[in-house]
Amino acid sequence: MSAFVELKFEGPLARLTLKRPEKLNALDREMIEALFDASRAIETSREARVAILSGEGKAFSAGGDIAAWGGLPALDMWRDWTRAGHRAFEALARLRVPLIAALTGHAFGGGLELAATADLRVAEKGVRLGLPESGLGMAPGWSGTQRLVRRFGASTVRRMALAGQMFTAEEALPLGLVDEVVPAGEGLACAEAIAKDVAERGSVAVQIVKAMINAAEGEDKDAPIEGLAGALTATTKDLAEGVAAFRAKRAPQFTGC
Repeated sequence: MSAFVELKFEGPLARLTLKRPEKLNALDREMIEALFDASRAIETSREARVAILSGEGKAFSAGGDIAAWGGLPALDMWRDWTRAGHRAFEALARLRVPLIAALTGHAFGGGLELAATADLRVAEKGVRLGLPESGLGMAPGWSGTQRLVRRFGASTVRRMALAGQMFTAEEALPLGLVDEVVPAGEGLACAEAIAKDVAERGSVAVQIVKAMINAAEGEDKDAPIEGLAGALTATTKDLAEGVAAFRAKRAPQFTGC
């Protein structure tokens, strides 16, 4: 795990924090890998029921660190930067537990793409959001033109990605970019209150509901269907009989129940 990415488990809550405030939590390759590792740790935790993603300091995240990608050759940009970010962000978006992003500072470029992996976003007043990449002569690389379009609509993404428009938290609320706007200093508390509500609900039901919403949205269509199919067959006497017959090297006697 990177020194700039911290993961703490507090009972049913997994708390994931970007800790590079002096660089506005700009993401380098080490942090991207740490985000992927953290997602795997949350995914395999039996206790975690909900997760909060936040950033220390004045920014949630200013996006990808230009020092990390600015001089990369074209193939390395594809192989070692864009693909690595996609792998980490997809793992976060497809977590079996709900993820809440607490935007206590600005979210630009890759930072907004990271926030978009969350199921819910809480933003403090004064926070701004945008996709400034085309102003640097590049395109969004971590699903800004894909996941963001699915979740927020093409019109809103066009305004940010093509025209460079920035939205305040208050402007972002009716556009669906954020789900709640709270006074400055109250973002984490609001996220924690939502997380408490989530953790008190039926954990299995919540996880299944999230998986079905992801499937409907096109985030992850195959795994939820096959996962539920596997879970259903695991409850049947037929499966127990099939396994027992295999171990005993005999023909199974299925009963259809």
